[in-house]
Amino acid sequence: MQTQCNKNDFSSQNIYVGIDVHLKSWKVTVMMDSLFKVTFSQNPCPQTLYNYLVKNFPGANYFSAYEAGFSGYWTHHNLCALGIKSIVVNPADIPTTAKEKVQKEDARDSQKIARSLKNGELLPIYIPSLASLGHRGLIRLRKATVNDTTRVKNRIKASLHFNGISIPAEINTPKWNRKLVKWLTELELEQAYRQIIDTQLSTLAHLRQSTLNITKQLKSLSKTEQYEQDTGLLISISGIGLISALTILTELESMDRFNSLDKLCSFIGLVPSTNSSGDTERTGNITPRGHKVLRSALIECAWVAARTDPALAKSYNQYCKRMKANQAITRIAKKLLSRIRYVLINKQPYVLGVIK
Repeated sequence: MQTQCNKNDFSSQNIYVGIDVHLKSWKVTVMMDSLFKVTFSQNPCPQTLYNYLVKNFPGANYFSAYEAGFSGYWTHHNLCALGIKSIVVNPADIPTTAKEKVQKEDARDSQKIARSLKNGELLPIYIPSLASLGHRGLIRLRKATVNDTTRVKNRIKASLHFNGISIPAEINTPKWNRKLVKWLTELELEQAYRQIIDTQLSTLAHLRQSTLNITKQLKSLSKTEQYEQDTGLLISISGIGLISALTILTELESMDRFNSLDKLCSFIGLVPSTNSSGDTERTGNITPRGHKVLRSALIECAWVAARTDPALAKSYNQYCKRMKANQAITRIAKKLLSRIRYVLINKQPYVLGVIK
């Protein structure tokens, strides 16, 4: 007697999964063709998703995509380890209709990702190595600690201003030396404000020590085989120091990703926005899309380079004759980026006044 078989076989068929990632749950849409679509919520676990796909679509080829964001890349790595062909995409690259813009919902977002994945409309972003992500995190932690230090200093100044007290000019330095800290410690204040200042000084000391410890770790990192040569090459360029060099190396990871300077500038966000229609063509400020960490680091380096490099100083002064200073320094940053690309590709240190 012939027995009935209810087990489906999805061999050689493609299953497309769009994931709207959140901290406590995922909204998932599964598509197979233009007719089949199912959307559901699940706990934020790649294994749970894999179990669902294997149970309902055994033997199929699984493809998934989700937006880059707070969750990082651990989801991508886990999905790939389970045999799901995962990509991470820039949210701005996902095609969105006017209705989806004004009626934003998690279900619509996951359906939009799945639909675009099935249609081949998504380009994956570059996934850095786990080692680079760790080194990048250490540098960003130092930046955050330095910013916290500045905030504490501003709070102390605000408390002094509230009490009508000014810091003596002879000890009022940006780096807050020992004389200034000693003066703050010995300053006579009402008891409550004395406690406020003491607490803030304690926090300041902790933050400064943390910054020092992280900086020591970064100096050790710069001497490793992975970074020693490239760090030396970047420091040879005017305006770039140790921390800036490590920021550039860890954020870019590999210059081979970009086959032209234009693509590198576009990735960082040093290209102007454009608005052209018919015979009208307008060029605006730099595009808001870009790598904020790298762009900020390059702009900081450009301000230093414009003061220390004769060629860049001359270019900056010429730019300032026809545009604002902030616009001029962006062009200096682009020139600086050209030098960075040159030394990293050719493995030759920069020689002042030679590379234009």
